[in-house]
Amino acid sequence: MQVCPYLEYAFSILGKKWNGLILHDLSLCPDGAAHFSEILKDLPDITPRALSLKLTELAENGFLEKQVTAEPAVVITYRLTEKGRALTAALGPVQQWALQYRDR
Repeated sequence: MQVCPYLEYAFSILGKKWNGLILHDLSLCPDGAAHFSEILKDLPDITPRALSLKLTELAENGFLEKQVTAEPAVVITYRLTEKGRALTAALGPVQQWALQYRDR
């Protein structure tokens, strides 16, 4: 039996620590966008370095876009792309499954 390449691709993204939680967190934000510090506050167990690496990886793979605004201070906003929003839609059923079976 051969592994489905599409499922393998999905798990190559979601199987990495923090990726699913970062995408889910952004999906809960207005316009699917948040600043680094907001994401860090929402995911208190991730280190700033790990968050930075994961955001860069997700942006490089087209799930997020990084917007840099030069105000009095530089402000960086991360926003879900269409690809990222499509993946977060698939997380709802996974969340429902975990709700049903986690404590069994």
